[in-house]
Amino acid sequence: MRASEISLSGLDVEWQRLEVIAQNIANANTIRTASGEAYRPLRLLSGPATNFGQYLDGQTDVRSPTGVAVYGIEPTNDPPRRVYEPTNPQADSEGFVTYPALDQVAEMTLMVKTARIYEANVVALNAGRQMYAKALDLGKRQ
Repeated sequence: MRASEISLSGLDVEWQRLEVIAQNIANANTIRTASGEAYRPLRLLSGPATNFGQYLDGQTDVRSPTGVAVYGIEPTNDPPRRVYEPTNPQADSEGFVTYPALDQVAEMTLMVKTARIYEANVVALNAGRQMYAKALDLGKRQ
């Protein structure tokens, strides 16, 4: 059942990544947040569920991978975009409005990539289930 658990961890991580991307796209024109600053796009950090050092130290069996996990969600460090809009009520004293530093094309590309990774995990999960079912069927025949 290890293969199913790995695929499920991948599904969970990619679903969370998709939620972060959707939040970024939804806030593409958010000038002010509750703190008064422009929205800062977020990135989901993920990686192996087991620390690589544990494999090297022999604490974890190399033959039993554990899937992936979310390490956290952090804002990007890109400076906000300043646009000259003197008629905007949110403009500063110089007439500039601060928008999030969000590249919508990059976000959409990341969304497509995330969807493909999610689909690959679904295919792997289904393939694993079919193999387990076939093994059970073969076991019944004997």
